[in-house]
Amino acid sequence: MRPELLLPEIIVFVGGLVVLLGGSFLPRDRQWIARVLAAAVLLGATGAATLAMAGSTQAAFSGTFAVDIATNAARVIAAFTTLLVLGVAAGEIGGSARESDTYALLLFATTGVMVLAGATDLVVLIVGFLLASIPLYGIVGLGGGAAGAEAALKTYLLGALSGILLMLGVTVLYALAGSTDYAALREALPAAPGAAVGAGVLGVLAGLLFKAGGAPLHFWVPDAAQGAGVTAATFLTTVPKVGAMVAVYRLVAMLPDGDGTWLLIAALLATASMLLGNLAAYWQADPRRLLGWSTVSQVGFLLVPVAAAGRSDLALPSLLFYLAAYAVTNVAAFAVTAALPRHRELGSYRGLARSRPGLALALLVALLGLVGTPPLGVFVGKLTTASAAWDGGYTWLALMVMLNSALSLFYYLRWFGPVFAHPAEDSPGFPPRGGTAAWPAATAGVAATVSLALGILAGLLWAALDGPLLP
Repeated sequence: MRPELLLPEIIVFVGGLVVLLGGSFLPRDRQWIARVLAAAVLLGATGAATLAMAGSTQAAFSGTFAVDIATNAARVIAAFTTLLVLGVAAGEIGGSARESDTYALLLFATTGVMVLAGATDLVVLIVGFLLASIPLYGIVGLGGGAAGAEAALKTYLLGALSGILLMLGVTVLYALAGSTDYAALREALPAAPGAAVGAGVLGVLAGLLFKAGGAPLHFWVPDAAQGAGVTAATFLTTVPKVGAMVAVYRLVAMLPDGDGTWLLIAALLATASMLLGNLAAYWQADPRRLLGWSTVSQVGFLLVPVAAAGRSDLALPSLLFYLAAYAVTNVAAFAVTAALPRHRELGSYRGLARSRPGLALALLVALLGLVGTPPLGVFVGKLTTASAAWDGGYTWLALMVMLNSALSLFYYLRWFGPVFAHPAEDSPGFPPRGGTAAWPAATAGVAATVSLALGILAGLLWAALDGPLLP
């Protein structure tokens, strides 16, 4: 069985148990110890996953879990991004009664994300989905008061529905193939009735799209991003997508698709998410809700290489690179909102560049990064995903990537335009440096720097993301 192949998952899950139990015995003024322990756990998991990337592609636990380039990249991205989320959390929930509980839930959910990314069996996929989802409900509800409770309820209800659809889809596919293993499904499904296969696959896709936050199961994302605490908002719009998108790619790549039907469905879902997210973001005044709709749009971009699965060698590396670039860039944007918790309207950022130039620069890098501006990391991600679509025969989808990138510029301009304007006379001003906002501000700077570094070093990193995919 070789459990050492799941070392990053074991480190994070056991670390979550230690943080949960140890935090119960820590006084409130020493809850920071749990944060330090969680950070050490995530650093350890990041290191273990990075070392695993240099190893060979292997299957673990009787072929139900793949240890390949996609799994290892997802492990590194998920663990490192959650580490950045801890920096956001330090400013928001530091010293609160539920601090250590939140860290434990973050670690458990991250474990589920890693399991999702490596699952090559539908039963393991269900386990990863539940492990990534159940702690998320608690994370959303713990820190947001009444608004957080409402957001948690919406997330739970849609998550429960999506989970039911996923398990129904698994049941149908198992009935058709007599197995839940991806390799067995690939052999058995071509001979099964097409309508039944379609029903089963759509059910599984529904569950995964909920985790990713893509259309048509996206409704919870902007509500949760606005109503939950900023720690929960940062996590839910970033980390779950890593495992969900890799799982979607594995599923689509496994399907018998001689006529390209499933690839076309992925392309249509990508277009719907891009357009819906961009158009809905135009009218948002709350920066966190705007980022929530931006997340829906970004999922559309992430679905573009899925439409080229098996048709372009660029598909998998572009997906993995885009996930890494988007994760750190999105964290940078949310970290700025965490450093300015009382500024909940776009207009209230007027004059930020004069009062807090470092924070304004981090926000500028984040927003230009989300648009896809060179030399930032998301630019490389969008360029390579569009190239993968073009290479895979979807010229129109590559054009949709370019069109939607241009469309997104306008609503991001609504945010960073006031940042560089002269402050109004009746402006309430911005809090001084330091205090509880110091951690989120530092996190924003680190995440923005990593986003820039990914773009500059894209050529070197690309080679590390090019490898075989199991099964």
